[in-house]
Amino acid sequence: MNKIKVGVIGLGMGSSHIKSFSAHPQVEVVAVADSNKARLEERGNQHNIKKLYLSAEEMLKKEKLDVVSIAVPNKFHKPLTIAALEAGCHVICEKPMAMNANEARDMIKAAKKAKKRLMINFSFRFKEQSYALKKQIESGILGDIYFARTVWMRRRGMPGFGGWFGQKALSGGGPLIDLGVHRLDLALWFMGYPKPTWVMGSTFNHIASAIAKKEKKAFDVEDMAAAMIKFDNGATLELEASWASNIKEREHMSTRLLGTKAGLLQHNIGDGYEFEAEVYMEHEGCQYDMKLHPPVPEAHNAMYHFVDCLISGKPHIATGEEGLIVMEILDAIYKSAATGKPVQIKD
Repeated sequence: MNKIKVGVIGLGMGSSHIKSFSAHPQVEVVAVADSNKARLEERGNQHNIKKLYLSAEEMLKKEKLDVVSIAVPNKFHKPLTIAALEAGCHVICEKPMAMNANEARDMIKAAKKAKKRLMINFSFRFKEQSYALKKQIESGILGDIYFARTVWMRRRGMPGFGGWFGQKALSGGGPLIDLGVHRLDLALWFMGYPKPTWVMGSTFNHIASAIAKKEKKAFDVEDMAAAMIKFDNGATLELEASWASNIKEREHMSTRLLGTKAGLLQHNIGDGYEFEAEVYMEHEGCQYDMKLHPPVPEAHNAMYHFVDCLISGKPHIATGEEGLIVMEILDAIYKSAATGKPVQIKD
């Protein structure tokens, strides 16, 4: 069987994409593109890739690729995704899917027109623990989920301070669209992606803006956001995301679900990126806690999953349609924060 030929655009985050694709025995990363010549050559040598392009468009024109991975600033997700689809490639795009929901809709339309697949790299789903928890939820252990809270807060952790992350024209927003998008998708996935109906949100910029002014850095996005999201099944989700907040932890991530039969809590350990999870329940009048212990069954990364589904013809998860729902919620949060009013999410 011929190997799936992959091209990666953007070699900051894209370097991890290369590693993830290369884990699959039926994949060959044949070409990469990045506008930074020094980084392009460094990553090419690092991963032993010979075909290096300073222009993504040139790579798409010259190479016959099966899959293209998009790992560039958010502003360029839409145009490069559409260009790759039109070049006959399946696409996996970094989160957030786009700058806004309208751009996400255009990307989905382009995928349908090209008859190609579009997947969003919601990477926190693709963890061994996440898969194990999802299996428990699907077994019915929680019952009906009626409330959830999902959080990613940092005490001081502004990525690339002064760079594109803090510039709305390039990023579309701050920690809400950067960190919150991960925890939002994970909570929605656990909840079965219920349909959002309305949102009430707030954004703040009391800490990072002062630091940016003092250090003469570019920064015009929020440093914290919080929201309440209501769904058509009656459930409620609370979301919090921050790059700069006066909390005890250096970095805190958690997702809590409350169901009619049990509750679940997943949280990071010691300010790091390792997690533990427990399920809390009542049985015959007694309260029990069930802790998930490693090891758990192996899970493949998002890129491996995408390729596997292409080869087998099976549907992939983290679809463009789910990415659109996330973008609709994020748009509504920003609009609610700007107007000070609840925002309905229309069909």
